[in-house]
Amino acid sequence: MNINWLFLLPAAFMAAFVDAVAGGGGIISIPSFMIAGFPTHIALGTNKFSMSTGTIISTYRYYKDGKVEFKLLKYLIPFSLIGSVLGVLLVLKLSTEFLQPMIMVLLIVVGIYSFFSKSQGLVNEYKGMTNKNIIKGIVFAFLLGFYDGFFGPGTGSFIIFGLIKIFGFDYVRASGNSKVLNLTSNLAALVTFALNGKIIFLYAIPTALVMMAGGYIGSTVALKGGVKLIKPFFVIMALAAAAKILIESLT
Repeated sequence: MNINWLFLLPAAFMAAFVDAVAGGGGIISIPSFMIAGFPTHIALGTNKFSMSTGTIISTYRYYKDGKVEFKLLKYLIPFSLIGSVLGVLLVLKLSTEFLQPMIMVLLIVVGIYSFFSKSQGLVNEYKGMTNKNIIKGIVFAFLLGFYDGFFGPGTGSFIIFGLIKIFGFDYVRASGNSKVLNLTSNLAALVTFALNGKIIFLYAIPTALVMMAGGYIGSTVALKGGVKLIKPFFVIMALAAAAKILIESLT
């Protein structure tokens, strides 16, 4: 493969930076890997490896700043993982094309609703765990894990939106906690790609190092900028994911 490193590495950094702020970095990184010369499945597998390292770094930054609720997430993580495994197993047998119109519409609705909502996600209203919100969270984590394993685009936007609606997090805490759930669901896909030889580590490791830097700087900027920074990024990435699905469905 004739890899254009001068294009790929800056794109990888930007993808991890954006993902650390508001999710949706795959919208940038996956096309970048393909433009740089990677075959489709190699691009997907290598991207999963590289993005996961960036997510680990950004998750650590949010955790260090007290924006990750592991007391809550310990109930949600197993179901996110189980959902993702089942999603990967199903996608190996079925086409995802029928999901595209529905997901595109949902992302547009989420983006527009978030844009016009004056109060949602601007103040942290999380009051702790209750039986009701834990049950809702478990169902949500399973469904989003399944979706991430089965299809994927817009997962970060859906997780942030769901955490705000169910638990009352502001955008900063929702973004921090979404990184943990998104990383969990990514692991199933990552292992599947690795077992099928779809990751070329000669290229995955350099891009992973760049994404680690992007994830660190992005999460630092997000924590300093707060909800006023994350909300517009979130809306843009939700609508960008919808646009990506539309373009793919027309080509």
